[in-house]
Amino acid sequence: MTAPAVLPYRFFDVHVVRTERIGTALIRVTLVGDRLGEVVTDGRDQRFKLFLPHPDQDAPVLPEPLDENWYAHWRAQDPSTRAVMRTYTVRALRRLPDGTTELDVDFVQHGDAAHSGPASLWSRTARPGDRAAILAPVVHDNGGADYRPPPGTDWTLITADESALPAVAGILTWLPAGMPAHVLIEVPHPDDIQPLPTAANADITWLIREKDPTITDAVRTAAFPEGTPYTWLAGEAGTIRTLRRHLVNDRGLDRKTITFTGYWRKGKTEEQLLEELS
Repeated sequence: MTAPAVLPYRFFDVHVVRTERIGTALIRVTLVGDRLGEVVTDGRDQRFKLFLPHPDQDAPVLPEPLDENWYAHWRAQDPSTRAVMRTYTVRALRRLPDGTTELDVDFVQHGDAAHSGPASLWSRTARPGDRAAILAPVVHDNGGADYRPPPGTDWTLITADESALPAVAGILTWLPAGMPAHVLIEVPHPDDIQPLPTAANADITWLIREKDPTITDAVRTAAFPEGTPYTWLAGEAGTIRTLRRHLVNDRGLDRKTITFTGYWRKGKTEEQLLEELS
């Protein structure tokens, strides 16, 4: 008999313990769960899946069974009742002295309540005890982190908007001491600037939207150090494509040394993007 596959991810029931507004653009929700100590993160831009209930539900309706075909099971469920699924980055995972494990998740705030997506709205209305679920890694090297500078990297270029700010924070914490890092981050408001601790030799530039040059213009005019770079681009998909074309066509960077991820696309919900991929 063939042994069952050991999956690198597992479902966890979680609930809210607190929320915190950390700027105009982000709300941090801290989650706990009985088995959350089994979650593994290698830092960087470690992602996981978050499952949220609809407004009229007490808990998310998860796919059944919770096996390696969970995504097909989720797709087969009624969209009006199945859990709202979103992809997020581990902002922090803390083991407390009492054995509790806390997971911090930062939610971008898009517009007012009438125009917010379900995850943004949930984060604004979440209260202690509110239930959710996550599909999170339980092994190292789980494939859920995209920031992977190859051997021979002399310096790194990182660009992001507020949607990728948690990932940038994780990357900067992970970078080795003294690693040169050129970082450009575009946010809506000065209140969105936050401390980003790092042992790297990081030159961090914050760009305030509608006040400073766009992140595209800032990259176009940036003076790059000598040596071999590794580039990580994340944020709005159209902006990321423009930046990548500039770096390859105008700057002569090797496309193999550029990791780019569209965290969102202007005018598209995540449900619409999932439909396009199906």
